[in-house]
Amino acid sequence: MSTDILSGLLIPFMGTTLGSACVFFMKHDLSRGVQRALTGFAAGVMTAASIWSLIIPAMDMSDGMGKLAFIPAAVGFWLGILFLLLLDSLIPHMHMHTDKAEGLPSKLARTTMMVLAVTLHNIPEGMAVGIVYAGVLTGSADMTSGGALALAVGIAIQNFPEGAIISMPLHAEGNSKGKAFAGGFLSGAVEPVGALLTILSARLFLPVMPYLLSFAAGAMIYVVVEELIPEMSEGEHSNIGVIMFSVGFTLMMILDVALG
Repeated sequence: MSTDILSGLLIPFMGTTLGSACVFFMKHDLSRGVQRALTGFAAGVMTAASIWSLIIPAMDMSDGMGKLAFIPAAVGFWLGILFLLLLDSLIPHMHMHTDKAEGLPSKLARTTMMVLAVTLHNIPEGMAVGIVYAGVLTGSADMTSGGALALAVGIAIQNFPEGAIISMPLHAEGNSKGKAFAGGFLSGAVEPVGALLTILSARLFLPVMPYLLSFAAGAMIYVVVEELIPEMSEGEHSNIGVIMFSVGFTLMMILDVALG
């Protein structure tokens, strides 16, 4: 495995780590307006990445099926949705600004469940990067190293504010800055681990690559609709979430087209 691929797998994780480190330099928790703006930005990046980096390549790889080229993308997309729905129903977790836990009943601490919520969010992002780099490694059509890098950079950009969004509230909950940073750090560790496992199994995945690409897209869209959009819209009415969604969407679209 080349150094370029290993570096690409670590780029999103570095975004989360750097964002989590903000807890050491910022004296106050992020305001609700800032959190909504950052959440909207992350949602826009993930939506654009799902379309340009995953669903469109999945359909391009199936163009030999003619008018039925949509089938792998549609099937994989729904499998991704159902997979995240299952994890969401099983893993105990708690979103920001709520006192109600989701998933199976547990006696886990509130802060632990907050970290698990972000970890659940990061699973499809790690899968997406790993699958795209697996496509590059196996020489799959329409999968380029530039496109893979664009996806990794785009996710890293939106991971930076996400890291701050998890570490700052953890500190505000009464945790030390070190523990708050560790929570953000660990929530992002699932990304390179999942991506690396996908890369190591790349040859096995080659025959079903279109399904896997759209699977990752479905998983990311589930996170956007179930978690990010509600968070960027809750509370007093504001357009900042929608504006930043559009900024994130545009930035990821530009990255994918320019680098891919």
